[in-house]
Amino acid sequence: MMKIGIVTVSDRASRGEYEDLSGPAVMAELERYILSKWETHVHIVPDERDEISAALVELSEVNGCSLIITTGGTGPAPRDITPEATRDVLEKELPGLGEAMRAVSLKKVPTAVLSRQIAGIRGSTLIINLPGSPKAIAECLEAVIAAVPDCMDLIGAPDITLDPSLIHSHRPHKLH
Repeated sequence: MMKIGIVTVSDRASRGEYEDLSGPAVMAELERYILSKWETHVHIVPDERDEISAALVELSEVNGCSLIITTGGTGPAPRDITPEATRDVLEKELPGLGEAMRAVSLKKVPTAVLSRQIAGIRGSTLIINLPGSPKAIAECLEAVIAAVPDCMDLIGAPDITLDPSLIHSHRPHKLH
């Protein structure tokens, strides 16, 4: 069974001062798209570089997550450091995923050019940064989800099947 990590990056949510809406939004989108069996490991961490990086390493190496989605901390504000914390643990960056997310968001809002979400690989784990807004989460995940199964095939992660009625997943590297 595939394991998926969801990391909400928010000072207020990590202190319990604010209800986490973005983590559940990621979960709802994944439930919509993924047909294969999977389980989640959820973390809520403050906007602290070391804590974000530690959560990513724990989910990848200890919990065995093959896919980790972060939400929040991708803007230009001083406390927005999710991309930097993610780069600290990546072995390979996948710039096309960040470019695709910004491109789809730019069709909706001109400030999307300020978004800094990235994606990359750590071992056999794909890590994708999403913005914190539930609406932006849906838009950005839709922009990249079709590439996830082929990426998982390439890095040796468990098979993931998406709902073909919602999204066509091109998988040239799938072993039959």
